[in-house]
Amino acid sequence: MFWWFERKGQHVRVEVLEVNPQRFELRLIDVGGMAHVEMFTDAKALARRQGELQQLLRDDGWTGPHGWVM
Repeated sequence: MFWWFERKGQHVRVEVLEVNPQRFELRLIDVGGMAHVEMFTDAKALARRQGELQQLLRDDGWTGPHGWVM
């Protein structure tokens, strides 16, 4: 799944990947294209962190999430 956040014509992307049933990745792809990856073994911890990250982006002036689940 992935979503975009926009600020002043720039975009960042938040991705959630299930690597296997016991491993998940949360990725933030920044404006320059660099991926910042956090790994989780617990889906609930991943969901909490995703919510925190999205709120941090909104607090920093990014709008979103925009996009679709893939």
